[in-house]
Amino acid sequence: MAKTLPISPLAPKSFAELPQIEGVRLATAATGVKYKGRDDLLLCVLDRGSTVAGVLTTSKTCSAPVDLCRANLKTGKVRAIVVNASNSNAFTGSRGLRTVNATVDEVSTLIGCEKSEVYLASTGVIGEPLDPLPITSRLSGLYETAGGDAWMPAARAIMTTDTFPKLSTATARLGGKTVTINGIAKGSGMIAPDMATMLAFVFTDAGMPRGLMQKLLSDAADRSFNSITVDGDTSTSDTLLLCATGRSGVAPKGIRTIDDAALKSFRRALDKVLQDLAHQTVRDGEGASKFIATSVTGAENDGAARRIGLAIANSPLVKTAIAGEDANWGRIVMAVGKSGEAADRDKLKIRIGGITVASKGSVHPGYDEARLVPHMKGDMIDIAVDVGIGTGRAVVWTCDLTHGYIDINGSYRS
Repeated sequence: MAKTLPISPLAPKSFAELPQIEGVRLATAATGVKYKGRDDLLLCVLDRGSTVAGVLTTSKTCSAPVDLCRANLKTGKVRAIVVNASNSNAFTGSRGLRTVNATVDEVSTLIGCEKSEVYLASTGVIGEPLDPLPITSRLSGLYETAGGDAWMPAARAIMTTDTFPKLSTATARLGGKTVTINGIAKGSGMIAPDMATMLAFVFTDAGMPRGLMQKLLSDAADRSFNSITVDGDTSTSDTLLLCATGRSGVAPKGIRTIDDAALKSFRRALDKVLQDLAHQTVRDGEGASKFIATSVTGAENDGAARRIGLAIANSPLVKTAIAGEDANWGRIVMAVGKSGEAADRDKLKIRIGGITVASKGSVHPGYDEARLVPHMKGDMIDIAVDVGIGTGRAVVWTCDLTHGYIDINGSYRS
């Protein structure tokens, strides 16, 4: 039986209440594959004509469900999403493929849709075969009971080592009308997304052409899920899907680029939902006690800035120093230097909590570490680095590294 973990001290004080989105129905059930006494299976059913975009893990050892999603995304159509927690169905060979096929066959028959309109996502232990029967035997009941208001149960059902469900919602103006965007996500460990996240599912009642929606999602993912890290490990299962039902009756017309002014409100709302979910993922980092925002400026370009930010955010030495409330800025200097990106040692400037600690190749004149103590004792840590090369900038979010991370992962399979 899986252990119940205490809720992260960084968890939100309250959870978003997601409204219904016309054209989306959800239901959850317990399979008993690993977790006892809780739901671990989610079925999302979408109305005919719904479109989908996605970004997926770049892992070379990706799961069988990821392969399915990658193939089906070429059609741009979606009628169902099935998500199971506790077993990732990754590195399971032909048996994993049989489980995928059995699930797709069952869902497509139930709904009366093409197999290419069914998407799967799995999360949990890698390398253990997943019996399809605990999933397929429950799909009929899920289909019959699916409704439009089961967002909280859906967010809880996809959790593994998460300590709280992750939900977000926003509205936007599009074509003179209001449309809604809802999202749920899961993630706590094995978080270093590369064009995706652990698992995240976003839905809107707007109508959206597949090509335009894909560009919007990829762009928004870059500023959110691709800018977080918990432990530097990219999952085999990372899947982010955006589904549009079109049931609001609103669809952009004559828009060819995501920079079109007519999409400004929708882009802002999508960014808000994805960044909110990404930040919640970091706040639920395994064993986390502090949320860390690292802003990098003065880099050669934006890509270089993010890579420098990730070098800092992924450094065990930086993360453990922050866990110990030690303002050891020398470790930040180390991380900038190891990033492989251009930086000027004698122009480098580092601030922690708004206080300049290093500049011009040395400790900043007049720096008094005692002034940083209150900031380091807080649960929100701000690091700002200017590398003195160009105009590139980026923000990366992470958490500290505590013994709790070892406790969770040392017994993950038990």
